[in-house]
Amino acid sequence: MATAAPPKPSIYPILSVNFVGTLGFSIVLPFLVFLVTRFGGNALVYGIMGATYSFFQLIGAPILGRWSDRFGRKRILLLSQLGTLASWAVFLVALVLPVTPMLEVDTRFLGAFTITVPLAVLFFARALDGITGGNVSVANAYLADITDEADRSANFGRMAVSANLGFVVGPALAGLLGATALGETLPVLAALLFSVVASLIIALKLQETQGCILTADPEQVNVRRVLGQEQKECFQMKGAPELSMGQILRLPSIPLLLSVYFLVFLAFNIFYIAFPVHAATSLEWTLTDTGIFFSVMGLMMVLVQGPVLKRASKFWPDHLLILGGSLLLAASFLFYVSGSSLFIYVGTALLALGNGVMWPSLLAVISRASDQQVQGAVQGFASSIAAVASIVGLLVGGLLYGLLGELVFVLAATIMAAAFLVATRIREPGKLGKLGVADK
Repeated sequence: MATAAPPKPSIYPILSVNFVGTLGFSIVLPFLVFLVTRFGGNALVYGIMGATYSFFQLIGAPILGRWSDRFGRKRILLLSQLGTLASWAVFLVALVLPVTPMLEVDTRFLGAFTITVPLAVLFFARALDGITGGNVSVANAYLADITDEADRSANFGRMAVSANLGFVVGPALAGLLGATALGETLPVLAALLFSVVASLIIALKLQETQGCILTADPEQVNVRRVLGQEQKECFQMKGAPELSMGQILRLPSIPLLLSVYFLVFLAFNIFYIAFPVHAATSLEWTLTDTGIFFSVMGLMMVLVQGPVLKRASKFWPDHLLILGGSLLLAASFLFYVSGSSLFIYVGTALLALGNGVMWPSLLAVISRASDQQVQGAVQGFASSIAAVASIVGLLVGGLLYGLLGELVFVLAATIMAAAFLVATRIREPGKLGKLGVADK
């Protein structure tokens, strides 16, 4: 009598983890540039701080991704989230330290800034969060584990919606909490509490998706061998293969997809580092103005990645959505050259539409191009690619904004146009055959 397959875990706990994690991150996004400036930094230091997270994520994400293939998604996701929790505790400590100078720099190329004690502690907090920063890659691998082929694009769209809802609520809370007498302390404390909530959801609500893997012959000692009647083994040892970087890059379609992944992250990180500085200096926006902007951007993305993407994916395949979204993104960055708030919000609408249809589709294609056994390794390597792009984008964006001003957004548009050209070669890749130890 055939037994029914066990039901797949619910998608809602991982969506909740993604939402709460993004909420905690985005709540400090509007005022981080003000905090860095107050502690002695400038646009370059702000970019280096963002790159610090990405640099340490470059080290940690592939390791955590492989560990999730071997030890299970749940426990590695919990480890990653606890690292984030610890980093917010360190961040909170930085806010109460005296602003004592450690190193002063004043050059024509780097500008003038001072490394102070609280600024150094903030760098340590970002490094700690980065080295344990496998949240996104492991969460994506978990989602790929529990998603059927027919629901893949829709579920990655829901994942993006949960993240962007965090971006809606987080900056709005930052504007409200940051306006109190406690200043930035209350939003950072809220981020720490949200991280506690995410850890509890993982520990109590998330079901493991990776089965227990045998590591030894289960029939080394049995009655047949005692009686001298050995038979040919009828089982095959199978576990998560340890794929090297070269082996991952030899998987069908992966190099092409990761090239697009890199270019998209590069353009976005140039934008994300340059725009808050642009808003605070050239546009003279307040913390509230910046918080409203990021909330509106997040809300637009939620609207696109929910009903719009759901309908669009029924009519167009993922590779066409990637192409159309890339073009819209390239066009959107050009609107930020203007000093007009109206033009900036028009560009934001285009950005939300382009990103909303392109990004979940790209994630769905990447997950479809790799087998469940190596999802963690592939997603971890993708996070490393994203980290390299983030390091370059954050450093270049902060440095070039000081030299070029708003023209840096033209560079972001050019990079996104290059992503479109590379994406024209994407086709719907068939799912790979299962990779076992013998395939390494």
